Amino acid sequence: MKYKRACLEAFGYTLPDEIVTSAEIEERLSPVYRRLRLPEGRLELMTGIRERRFWPEDTLPGDISIQSAEQAISAAGIDRGEIGCLIHASVCRDHLEPATACRVHHGLGLSADCVVYDLSNACLGVLNGMLQVANMIELGQIRAGVVVGTESGRPLVENTIRRLNADTTLTRHEIKLAVASLTIGSASAAVVLADREISRTQNRLRASAVRANTQFHALCHSGGDETVGDGMRPWMTTDSERLLHAGVATAKQAFEQFSQELGCDVDDIDKVFCHQVGVAHRRLLFETLGLRQQADFSTVEFLGNTGSAAVPVTAALGIERGHLSPSDRVAMLGIGSGLNVVMLGVDWQASPLEVGDATQRRKRGMQPSLGVR
Repeated sequence: MKYKRACLEAFGYTLPDEIVTSAEIEERLSPVYRRLRLPEGRLELMTGIRERRFWPEDTLPGDISIQSAEQAISAAGIDRGEIGCLIHASVCRDHLEPATACRVHHGLGLSADCVVYDLSNACLGVLNGMLQVANMIELGQIRAGVVVGTESGRPLVENTIRRLNADTTLTRHEIKLAVASLTIGSASAAVVLADREISRTQNRLRASAVRANTQFHALCHSGGDETVGDGMRPWMTTDSERLLHAGVATAKQAFEQFSQELGCDVDDIDKVFCHQVGVAHRRLLFETLGLRQQADFSTVEFLGNTGSAAVPVTAALGIERGHLSPSDRVAMLGIGSGLNVVMLGVDWQASPLEVGDATQRRKRGMQPSLGVR
């Protein structure tokens, strides 16, 4: 898929204050570690994740999503009346009904003729939402749209610890299927997309590619239709090794299509933001696709796997910390259980904050500086 009008205008993000280290999780798992004689430090050693963050108990994703979306809208500087679509795209949501997007829409004070709904696709929800908003912009249906998602890892991690300690029949193999659950963290991210006619940044979405390999749909499986609401105790099993290799193989197939759509080869990609699962996953993915490790910006070591928020929050932090430069060709790569792959290519020019700074400098007669803050 190719695009001519859609621009990635602004990002917003919110991170929890509470930090939980892998060492702390292992300390809480000491009963099962002693019983099965598991070595301490294996969680960080296997995943590269030293810590992740959790929201306070009973936090509703919608409350945090309002904060992240407000940041993105404010940074974009777009009139709220121009926003014609709001998608809430995380796995976690406030309730089964109504859509969490409804409360977020109300909290943001968006117009009544805005399209409002939830979208969920494991770790790809926000990227899928970005494609949908971009398609609406290309069709001329809307001028701008917001995609936001907030993931809460506490319920899954807490219940996994509880269950691993309580069930004394679990074997080492069964414990291995629960390791991925212990890597989950919490984060929130929002993206504003805008028609290039009203874009201040001109960060053009150039192309995208998708790939489905649903024969592997059972490799990662959670329980019933769960939210983070009252009494929910989610449990997830993941065949991490098979999922790793199947996901990277599917990504390789998608990347071939992606390169054709983008009209470039791997050496032309300057910067990368990919889904944050673990260091072994990132290493194999980059080796398989032929991407340069230095092109990447990583957050998995201190945020863990934050699901659908992983790619956009990593992009937001990377932009904030100067990872991107004007004219960078950027790839956003997502792999989600199911198994699905979504890839987006962006011609980066500037963050909206940099554009605002440049405008003020011109007014004061100062020369612009390069780089993104």
